[in-house]
Amino acid sequence: MPITTVGLDADDTLWHNETIFRLTQARFLDLLSAHADTATTEARLAEVERRNLRLYGYGIKGFTLSMIETAMELCDGEAPAPVVREILAAGREMIAHPVETLPGVDETVAALAERHRLVLITKGDLLDQERKLAASGLGELFAAVEIVSEKDRGTYDRVFARHGTGADEAVMVGNSMKSDVLPALEAGAFAVHIPYHITWAHELADAPDGHARYGTLDTIAALPAWIAERA
Repeated sequence: MPITTVGLDADDTLWHNETIFRLTQARFLDLLSAHADTATTEARLAEVERRNLRLYGYGIKGFTLSMIETAMELCDGEAPAPVVREILAAGREMIAHPVETLPGVDETVAALAERHRLVLITKGDLLDQERKLAASGLGELFAAVEIVSEKDRGTYDRVFARHGTGADEAVMVGNSMKSDVLPALEAGAFAVHIPYHITWAHELADAPDGHARYGTLDTIAALPAWIAERA
């Protein structure tokens, strides 16, 4: 059965993202160094982020709010105004950060668009993801864009039915085992994992080794050949 639809993740699959978060987090840890040691701040921030995902979802705005909340907790509810201002400034700088596509992305996405229906499937803040897609220069290559609150089996069932010929004839490609691979396989799609050199702790999961519809690639440039082998 040929693959007619290619679902592509955005952050850390098409362009750099987690690196920017890590740089901001390092800045945050330094900012709070007078109030708690690094390990304590890291653990508290991770706890607050996990707690807030269901409220704020994924993205820079939620991360910024979680940093402010963490600072408040570590400062007994009285985070200094300069600290809060610096966190807000860091969040604004993240939003304004230039979009840099990963090696091989531009050429590969263009080549895939000639043969397949491309659907961008990404989590995160609506405005920020739309901004990054526009800045990437890839927007015109996608037949559809889905910015979702969560990626689960139901998401892939709906997206591939709405924008393709169903999950059976679709492949989902991304850097997250938890969000891009496992739920896509559950929906009956193919799934390709292309690891990024940094993975957010909340996106870690075990690989489905041995699954007939699963593949892993070192680079997105190898994706067209992988898909062609399954024609």
